Amino acid sequence: MKVHMRREFRKTGMSVVLLGLMNTCFAEDQPTLQSFMPEGAQLVLEEDWSTGKIDPKKWYVLRKRWGRDNHGVVPENVFIAKDKVGGKTQNVLTCRGHGDLYQGPIKGWKGNTTRVGGVIVSKEFFASGRFEVVMKIGSPEVPRPIGMVPAIWTYASRWIKADQKTPLSNPKIKNGYLSEIDFPEFGKGQDLESGLYNTFMNNEHDSQTLSTKAAIDGQYHTFTTIWRTHLVPMDDIADTQVAEAENFFWIQDAKVPFASYRGNPLKRLGKDKYARYAGKEVSHFIDGKLIGTFKTFIPAMASQLNMGVWFPGWGGAAPWTTSSVSIASVRVWQFKDSGDVRGILTEDISNNMNEAGTPVRQ
Repeated sequence: MKVHMRREFRKTGMSVVLLGLMNTCFAEDQPTLQSFMPEGAQLVLEEDWSTGKIDPKKWYVLRKRWGRDNHGVVPENVFIAKDKVGGKTQNVLTCRGHGDLYQGPIKGWKGNTTRVGGVIVSKEFFASGRFEVVMKIGSPEVPRPIGMVPAIWTYASRWIKADQKTPLSNPKIKNGYLSEIDFPEFGKGQDLESGLYNTFMNNEHDSQTLSTKAAIDGQYHTFTTIWRTHLVPMDDIADTQVAEAENFFWIQDAKVPFASYRGNPLKRLGKDKYARYAGKEVSHFIDGKLIGTFKTFIPAMASQLNMGVWFPGWGGAAPWTTSSVSIASVRVWQFKDSGDVRGILTEDISNNMNEAGTPVRQ
């Protein structure tokens, strides 16, 4: 009996040791947010709305419509309110949305009052770094606002005609330069549990649907994105194939395959020696848990942080009056990776309607 028990103990003990080792290895294999942070990362934006105001030196709000089957976003739907975050009452930024049943006085595109949202944008342009937003989706009245698309994204653009005679123009880029990362857009087809995570680099686009189920419970959650850039050598480029403009070098030789640089500028390293500025990868987390990494069509050009709600047609019907997202805090670190492109995309997003919702020229 004692011998049998000792044998079982040895077997059980060995199993426990092996299980412990396996768990330790598994834990070590799981990437952590800290493991993505390079040395020298600098915290450049920290916002918790504690002043009770939206600081115009940090933020601006949009009065704009884009996309189809919606009536835009307006400043009246972006404001400071009180809410409990982690058991404590504090100021939060609220971005409100009007559902299909809204009959209030606030007007959007062409005087329509339904399907109107609210979006806030950072004044600063950010490149490689860590973006952290603590946000709650839904209101007590409408905790699951189907049809409304809560979103966090970086965005900047610059229109340049393909036939314009400047070094920046490129016939392969039809609508100018674009830098955008979505992390995420909720609610395509009324599915709030799956978010659209997208990257846009000029006229290239990659999209993945990742699980956002953990964040659709009426509580605050931390959405974090890590954006990296780098320089990629282009050994076959000579001085005669490029032109300098706005502190960067741009390929002018149509014989150079567009896929080798995709419209991005180059850095001159020496005589007939260049590297292109390029996005490297983007990794997304919810509450510190990695949910996905992109390596395709990552932008390199600095852009502004956008947050809020809107009503694209692909979100579906919104059979309610009003709902919202609440943003408790925002933090942004900058990495200053070698592939960052700053100073090319520099303009704030323009409004395209007035307070009555009448369209105006941009």
